[in-house]
Amino acid sequence: MSAELGSPLTLGLSIKQHRSQSPLLKSSHFSAFSLSKTSPLFNSSLFISKNVTRPSFRVFCCQTGLETAVQAGQDRLLKVPTSNIRNFSIIAHIDHGKSTLADKLLQMTGTVQKRDMKEQFLDNMDLERERGITIKLQAARMRWVIENEPYCLNLIDTPGHVDFSYEVSRSLAACEGALLVVDASQGVEAQTLANVYLALENNLEIIPVLNKIDLPGAEPDRVIQEIEEVVGLDCSNAILCSAKEGIGINEILNAIVERIPPPSNTAGCPLRALIFDSYYDPYRGVVVYFRVVDGTIKKGDRVYFMASEKDYFVDEIGVLSPNQLQVKELQAGEVGYLSASIRSVADARVGDTITHFGKKADIQLPGYEEVTPMVFCGLFPVDADQFPELRDALEKLQLNDAALKFEPETSSAMGFGFRCGFLGLLHMEIVQERLEREYNLSLITTAPSVVYRVNCINGDTVECSNPSLLPEPGQRRSIEEPFVKIEMLTPKDYIGSLMELSQDRRGKFMEMKFITENRASLTYELPLAEMVGDFFDQLKSRSKGYASMEYTFIGYRESVLIKLDISINGDLVEPLATIVHKDKAYAIGRALTQKLKELIPRQMFKVPIQACIGSKVIASEALSAIRKDVLAKCYGGDITRKKKLLKKQAEGKKRMKAIGKVDVPQEAFMAVLKLEKEVL
Repeated sequence: MSAELGSPLTLGLSIKQHRSQSPLLKSSHFSAFSLSKTSPLFNSSLFISKNVTRPSFRVFCCQTGLETAVQAGQDRLLKVPTSNIRNFSIIAHIDHGKSTLADKLLQMTGTVQKRDMKEQFLDNMDLERERGITIKLQAARMRWVIENEPYCLNLIDTPGHVDFSYEVSRSLAACEGALLVVDASQGVEAQTLANVYLALENNLEIIPVLNKIDLPGAEPDRVIQEIEEVVGLDCSNAILCSAKEGIGINEILNAIVERIPPPSNTAGCPLRALIFDSYYDPYRGVVVYFRVVDGTIKKGDRVYFMASEKDYFVDEIGVLSPNQLQVKELQAGEVGYLSASIRSVADARVGDTITHFGKKADIQLPGYEEVTPMVFCGLFPVDADQFPELRDALEKLQLNDAALKFEPETSSAMGFGFRCGFLGLLHMEIVQERLEREYNLSLITTAPSVVYRVNCINGDTVECSNPSLLPEPGQRRSIEEPFVKIEMLTPKDYIGSLMELSQDRRGKFMEMKFITENRASLTYELPLAEMVGDFFDQLKSRSKGYASMEYTFIGYRESVLIKLDISINGDLVEPLATIVHKDKAYAIGRALTQKLKELIPRQMFKVPIQACIGSKVIASEALSAIRKDVLAKCYGGDITRKKKLLKKQAEGKKRMKAIGKVDVPQEAFMAVLKLEKEVL
């Protein structure tokens, strides 16, 4: 019987003939041999080559370097010597390709399969993906083989924004090296510098990486010169790469192994592990991410948190790769997670040291601080019935975010709400957006304010974040406000405009230096209260988006500050009170009274709207009364008749004004709050 090529019999024979020759052809790959000519697989070149006259089977398949890496990636839980462990972080300015590079490293090492891969893999929140920023810190364990020697690479992906600089500093303390990623077209930006200085403080080995070299506007030579001049790093062995196109990724992985030092082998010492992140899981309690610095930690150990002075039994221990994979123990140099039925994130704070309860370490790891909120604002539900839902939502968010503080607040205008404290403006925006998106709440937010320190005559110091809590003028000796040091990097064309902006915001000029021929660095010291409004928006609009900024808190300083009250028809409106600098009081008072005049509906009597400092009125507007035309029926006659009618009307208006109340509508409050954000 002659078998026609492509018939079920021929296909079966050809597979049998070649199975013994090719190790790739396992029986499990070809379970059914009854393919007919009509089968869609029959015509595929993967299975059959048509241009042959004898029964044959050809497999077009070759094992690439990526597939080898994928196989190595499956073995990433296998132990390696401490000398083969590398802990590193990626530091970069916003939108310089940090998350894209992390994705490519995960893919190249086979840590994440191609079918599971998605852009910004380590950014879990929708908010992070939409904005293109990293908010929540992530970690991933990878395996990379060089000359048949396996290495364990622990990537700790950090947020880049200044609001989270404490978390970034603790993450960098958990590493021995860092990749400094700089956009080959944009060059060094403000946050690049800030993060590099943090890395240098922690004595990290820094590997410069120039990303996006595939772009038409890339200027690697100029950017390399800029890094050498501004940062002072030797860029003779800088790596040129394109994370999007996959160029230079192998070189980066090899450089991590060759140039970043391994951790010290201190497995025999008492346990000390540094917490660099934690989050709340509704089923397991708080899950802690940590780096073992000294000693060994096993499942079932009783551990002690040295700063919070709490102890727990470890229920589960494992590594992040990037999903959680359980292991029995972790040794010095390794990065992992643990869960121990911890009820509150505040018990496992970032920067705390974990040690054994029975054999405690003598000293805890350096650098621990309790983060304190810097910016405050009021959050009120638009619908008063949503107050319980807002409280529950804030409590749930606080489980994951120990830096978020809130306390109940009552406003005569907006009802019940909360006074919330945040690390900075981005942190505030993220919390507001998550409340609205994840918990379906409609919120009104008051203008952001800062914490003032009031030195009283009796020697007490009162911290005040709300104007209504400010002591009376007779009890105050002085008021101090927080100051920040701000560094702006800008093209030279916009230096004048940014200097003008900083001077308007009570900034004190410190220094200006040209970092390259066309770019300058401006350093100012200015009050945080002047920066929490629209400073960043103004910076971007005045520099057409080219300038970038970075700020650090430098302490409290005494200023001439006063409380500006708004009075409507003689009654003080507490929600509109603000703490302002004396020099700006008139301009802000004038702007607020004019805006309120437009927004408050006219009454049957005259309504004065006044901005006051204590009892002194500094700006005033008046809403004229709605008048009935009482002279309409007089079409002639004596003037005394008209005067009598007008006098009678004036007496009625006077009596009405004495007992009348002015209701300020919600829209007016919202508009004034928006104005406050602009003018403060």
